[in-house]
Amino acid sequence: MEQTMEDMLLADGFEKAFIGVGERCGQPDLAVYDRGKCLEILQADQNMSYEEAEEFFEFNVVGAWVGEQTPMFLDREGVDN
Repeated sequence: MEQTMEDMLLADGFEKAFIGVGERCGQPDLAVYDRGKCLEILQADQNMSYEEAEEFFEFNVVGAWVGEQTPMFLDREGVDN
């Protein structure tokens, strides 16, 4: 199912953490973000500690279900690039 970026739900404020588009059989494509970069953005832009950024991110971003096109956040820790 091919979609344009305009069709996908994007995570406001995390543009620099966007890493690509996830595909699922028979489902809408999803915007995919690097979780670590999202935390870095919160720390820099909101002047949060790592712990504060992680708590905020888990509750307000990952925990915000906005339907089947809710963006996905990839934890790349331990993954060789």
